[in-house]
Amino acid sequence: MSTLQATTVKCPNCGRTNRVPAAAEGRPRCGHCKQPLPWMVDAGDDDFAEVVERADVPVVVDLWATWCGPCRMVSPALEKVATDLAGRIKLVKVDVDKNPRLSQRFEVQAVPTLLVLDQGETVARQAGAAPAPALRQWVEQSITAREG
Repeated sequence: MSTLQATTVKCPNCGRTNRVPAAAEGRPRCGHCKQPLPWMVDAGDDDFAEVVERADVPVVVDLWATWCGPCRMVSPALEKVATDLAGRIKLVKVDVDKNPRLSQRFEVQAVPTLLVLDQGETVARQAGAAPAPALRQWVEQSITAREG
C-alpha cells in the first residue's frame, strides 16, 4: 500500500497554492498560470522507488538527519535550487535515521549526503553543506553532463 502524500506548493510565478503529488508522470505545473512548480517531497524506504526511480526528471536526493546542523543549513539552499530549477528537477528529502535501508544502500557515512539520480542511476554525489549558488552549479553540471 502506498503512503505517498501530496504536498502543497506556492507558485513562485503567481503565488497560488497548488497540490503536488509525491509521485507522478511529467512535471507539476501551476493550475492557474501553467508555469512549472518546484517539486519537493519526502521519501523513505517503502516509497523511494516510486517517488525517485520512476521520476521523469533528474532527482536531487538530500540524505539528512534531524540532529544534523549542516543539514538544517543546506535545506533552505536546496529548496531555493529546486525553486530556481522548477520543471527541471525534483528534490526528495530522506531522513537517514528513519530509513536505514536507503542509508545503507547509498553507503551514507556523513550527512548531508546529496545525490543526483537520473532514472534511478546515481550520476553525481556530494557530502557536506554548500551555499545555494554552489549547489545550483553542481546540480546543473550534473544534469547537463547527463543530457549531453
